[in-house]
Amino acid sequence: MVRHPHLVAALWLSLATVAAAAPTDWPAKPVRIVVGFAPGGTTDISARIVAEQLSKAFNQTFFVENRAGASGIIGAAEVARGAPDGYTFLMSNAGTQAINQFLYSKMPYDSQKDFAPVSLVVRVPLVLVAHPSLGVRSLQELIDRAKARPGSINYGTPGAASPGHLSTELLKMLAKIDLVHVPYKGSGPMLQDLLAGQVQMTIDLLPPAMPHIRSGRLLALGVTSSMPLSELPKVPTIASVIPGFESEGWYALMAPAGTPRPIITKLSAEIDKILHRPEVVERLRQLGAEPVGGTPAELAAFIASETAKWREVVKVSGAKLE
Repeated sequence: MVRHPHLVAALWLSLATVAAAAPTDWPAKPVRIVVGFAPGGTTDISARIVAEQLSKAFNQTFFVENRAGASGIIGAAEVARGAPDGYTFLMSNAGTQAINQFLYSKMPYDSQKDFAPVSLVVRVPLVLVAHPSLGVRSLQELIDRAKARPGSINYGTPGAASPGHLSTELLKMLAKIDLVHVPYKGSGPMLQDLLAGQVQMTIDLLPPAMPHIRSGRLLALGVTSSMPLSELPKVPTIASVIPGFESEGWYALMAPAGTPRPIITKLSAEIDKILHRPEVVERLRQLGAEPVGGTPAELAAFIASETAKWREVVKVSGAKLE
């Protein structure tokens, strides 16, 4: 039995007033954006560009904190356990939100339940490149060669379960070809061996591959994005040869589950504005990244589609990490 109905009504009114005021009052103190990778990478630089712009927009400090390790899992787990008060966010990627859950037998967080989507910040295309000695001049010629001589083409990657590895596994699955995986400890040593002809091809992020494409030491056969790239206008999409193929790196801002919806909506709208500013677009494109933006609902749908795709690729590839 409610003994003080007026007191209860006043309490509910007070809570409703606080919730409604959240967008106006937030942020009242510095806001942390956790990056689960070391400083200097594309994830880190993208987060710092966004943090700088948000600091100006809200007249409050937004700062990046690196919590590197375990393919981004350490940083993501810290945010998943964080207070959902609008002062801790995660600059996530395909690994932390869509892929790692299928690679690792144990995860310290639930990719779907422990996070709330805020904004898709950038997408980063990859490019399929081959050494000239392979003797193929197009993706179709590469596929024909692989089908004629299964297992005769080696492909290098920066490591097992890296974007390049899983993208090539997707290529193998859709094109029904057999390629031999040669994993390395990073993109640098992998590219050195590719340039020397020790491996014949790779799918890698655009920035490290671009200088070698321009010099002619590597041949670009296809880009992994759904549309051709302005940086490589004469290079077709892989999807133009293999319908349904699409694979890009991406970085998205996520909040701990339970973060007030008005804060998420306000932050997402501001990020969308930031990502349409010409100076920000230029800075991100210099990294080989394409700014995106959009609503939390659009990001949720995108992550769901990525999760379904990579679940199947990991299953077929047999890739596992511990």
